[in-house]
Amino acid sequence: MMGRCEGGQGQFFYAFDLDKVVPPDHLVRQIDAVLDLSWVHKELAPYYSHIGRPSIDPVLMIRMLIVRLRVCDPI
Repeated sequence: MMGRCEGGQGQFFYAFDLDKVVPPDHLVRQIDAVLDLSWVHKELAPYYSHIGRPSIDPVLMIRMLIVRLRVCDPI
């Protein structure tokens, strides 16, 4: 089952606003500004079951991999 990052639960687990904590020049914000991953869920949907526990959001996984590549293996 394909998971999706739901924004509604953020305040349940955190006592601060993440947008106020992450600096405007942070790598994650830069990636988000130039990378359109809106196609990912539709493209990967056939590979996920409709039953079972939800997975980690594939868009989040792609962003995490990009950050790891950029931080661990800078170009």
